[in-house]
Amino acid sequence: MLAFCKEHDIRLLVDAAHPFAENLHCTVADVSGELDIPVVRYERQYPPRDNDLVWCNDYQDAMQQMEAAGVDRLLALTGVQTIGKLAPFWQKHLCWFRVLDREESLQLAVKQGFPAERVLFYQPGGDEGEVLNQLHPQAIITKESGASGGFNEKIEAARQAGVKVFVVKRPELSPDFRLVDGPHGLRRTVEQLLPGFYPLRTGYTTGSCATAASVAALKRWLGEAVAHVSIFLPDGESISIQAEARLLSDYSAMGCVVKDAGDDPDITNGTEIWSTVEYRPSAGKLEICIQGGQGVGRVTLPGLGLEVGGAAINQTPRRMIEENLRYHLRQQGITTGTITVTIAVPQGEELAKKTFNPRLGIEGGISIIGTSGIVKPFSSEAFVNSIRKQVEMVQALKVERLVINSGAKSEKYVRKLYPHLPSQAFVHYGNFIGETIRVAHEVGLSRVTMGIMIGKAVKLAEGSLDTHSKHSTMNKLFLQDMAQQAGCSTDAVAAIDSITLARELWSLFHADDHKRFFTLLLQACHLHADVLLPQGELTILLLTEEGDVY
Repeated sequence: MLAFCKEHDIRLLVDAAHPFAENLHCTVADVSGELDIPVVRYERQYPPRDNDLVWCNDYQDAMQQMEAAGVDRLLALTGVQTIGKLAPFWQKHLCWFRVLDREESLQLAVKQGFPAERVLFYQPGGDEGEVLNQLHPQAIITKESGASGGFNEKIEAARQAGVKVFVVKRPELSPDFRLVDGPHGLRRTVEQLLPGFYPLRTGYTTGSCATAASVAALKRWLGEAVAHVSIFLPDGESISIQAEARLLSDYSAMGCVVKDAGDDPDITNGTEIWSTVEYRPSAGKLEICIQGGQGVGRVTLPGLGLEVGGAAINQTPRRMIEENLRYHLRQQGITTGTITVTIAVPQGEELAKKTFNPRLGIEGGISIIGTSGIVKPFSSEAFVNSIRKQVEMVQALKVERLVINSGAKSEKYVRKLYPHLPSQAFVHYGNFIGETIRVAHEVGLSRVTMGIMIGKAVKLAEGSLDTHSKHSTMNKLFLQDMAQQAGCSTDAVAAIDSITLARELWSLFHADDHKRFFTLLLQACHLHADVLLPQGELTILLLTEEGDVY
């Protein structure tokens, strides 16, 4: 590794190996230290270390604790490589080892002297509780392997069966490693350590900023110093965001985060997002109330999925704030009382005049939004070049179909329809529908599926191949004209004038009108998109908010 890094002028190492690959982690740390190369550790996501589990520092410690607990029937879920490490225990007690269903695994177990009849083979997708019900062990031993290692499923099955659980903690890593546990954190860290490696920087949504400011305020109230805070994104990944906070009283504190939109042309970039967190003790269960303050818009029209008269803080940011605060409160043993969170954006009222909020009936400020927590730079030549690289990879891998989606939400829905396709087959077009299909044609892909939500579909149907709000908006007159062409009722045509978001169309029409309108809408989308793939087949999937395909 040392020679390779010198020869190829490696400037950054990413350690994404198994958490128990101790020798490899040490090698990476040694090379990093000798060549002064930073290391990003792409870690798995781990649940909290619950107190009802027995945590062991290593296998020697585990054997001592199992002996002390009087365990005589043990199911080991630690893998075939640990049979030798646990030999002093299984040589004296009744034990089973579950290993991967491979002939070499069985041979390795037998070579180490373990009885072949007590080797069990792991069946992917099997019921974890079934083997416990068959063997009735007093305990299981497993490794702290994280969510992707099936840790949660093993623990839950053992709890339901009333079986004691011993867990070998994952080995400690070098303190010099930069830890991330998901793709967003990895990219952000690479952007910081290797400026220019990516053509564009990613950023954070206002929802992530409001969450980080809230966590900063809470931690300051709990007596902790604040410079950076870690928050959980909707997909479970944790990211670190720079923040500051100050104490306001014995029961309240305020946090602040400066919005970093990366290289996306976002008018809120550089804006301060504030959060005031106030605690009121009470005997009842813990409640968290989230409200908007200065510069956060108020909802005045229905159709946004938010309470009329309430703050324009979307559902995903609300969940992020509440779940992150509850996590930290649990850590402190706080399970009662009321937490009031007030989000404020001092510049929000002025900024809102440059957005579509007034048209949507949101008055007095901006919205706190975001579905993934991350801002991806969708509107530049560099992003289109990134799309091209991904599509070229699909062609190089000879994948049977390219599946393009606007983002993570629609991809999640469409992936269920193509479970056999590799992850590389799924590419995000952001707002660049036209550019992405053209690229597919240029590289010679003939089978393309596009997942599209209604908001972008109504723009594409009118001919907008770039659906960014700077370039196109929902045209109600166009939609009314389409409804008339589809033969919809006059009431339905008139009702279109009152909608504020395209997704309201799903509930606007009666059964017959519904089918005629959306059929015509899809035809219009094909009219503008099919010509960009003249020698191929384009499948367009119009997706509802619940993920159903029209």
